[in-house]
Amino acid sequence: MKHIATAFSLIFLLVGQPAFSQQALSPEQEKYLAQVNKVWQSLDKQHGKIKLPNDVAGLDVPEGFFYLTPADAEKVLVEVWGNPPGAGKNTLGMLFPSEAKPFDRDAWGVTIGYEEDGYVSDEDADKIDYHELLSQMKADTAAASKERVRKGYEPIELVGWAAEPFYDKLSHKLHWAKEVRFGDSSDHTLNYNIRVLGRKGVLVLNFIAGMNQKSMIDTRLASVLAMADFEQGSRYEDFKPGLDKVAAYGIGALVAGKVIAKTGLLAAAFLFLKKFAIVFIVAIGVFVRKLFARRGA
Repeated sequence: MKHIATAFSLIFLLVGQPAFSQQALSPEQEKYLAQVNKVWQSLDKQHGKIKLPNDVAGLDVPEGFFYLTPADAEKVLVEVWGNPPGAGKNTLGMLFPSEAKPFDRDAWGVTIGYEEDGYVSDEDADKIDYHELLSQMKADTAAASKERVRKGYEPIELVGWAAEPFYDKLSHKLHWAKEVRFGDSSDHTLNYNIRVLGRKGVLVLNFIAGMNQKSMIDTRLASVLAMADFEQGSRYEDFKPGLDKVAAYGIGALVAGKVIAKTGLLAAAFLFLKKFAIVFIVAIGVFVRKLFARRGA
């Protein structure tokens, strides 16, 4: 706890908060300040057309954002945001808005991943009752929460949609947002998701932010949606019936969490919690920072 408080008092120093401007730095603070500045200077902040490491998808990153490779994403997630080692190695990198450094008070980012489970049919997209789906997801999350508590973790509650799912059939892009609460915290986690459907799998983009940042993210959503797409030959319309694998789930299951055909919705809820573990861990870290920052201001 002492380390967290010290570290995030320094975040306020970095963004020029007057409450700390006259304070002398302790050796521990100087060490942390040097560390985060070293990390920031070492990052290869990329713009323009970027081919992602999986070779099937890419980004077109405009001014106002920058892309980090998986190695640099690991630095931010682990060295700056305090996640366990290896947190960024399973990503294809991260996106950040240029106006904030990763260690700024209101920093947010987007992790990028890829799940090659096959072609996801969108035939059911217009038939999904998202109100009913949310009710089922809440029930499944409550059941999964009991298992978390049994294992010594704090409970988790799916509060509701922060943004109802929307699927664009022309671009084959799906986005939605959930409001999640951990334990009895009054600070809720924003779990904002984008899925881009491709020929053999799905591109996964997850925002790491707090609920108080939703309105700001809403204004940047279109820009993030426009950045990511599959390369020619790997796009949704390149699907070859009878040759390419078809996923065992559809649009609804992407929102609820992947369904393995014979295991049912409860198993999907557990998979959902594992799937977004990095997002939840980092979001909790953001709230802890803000809590300590408010107490120290």
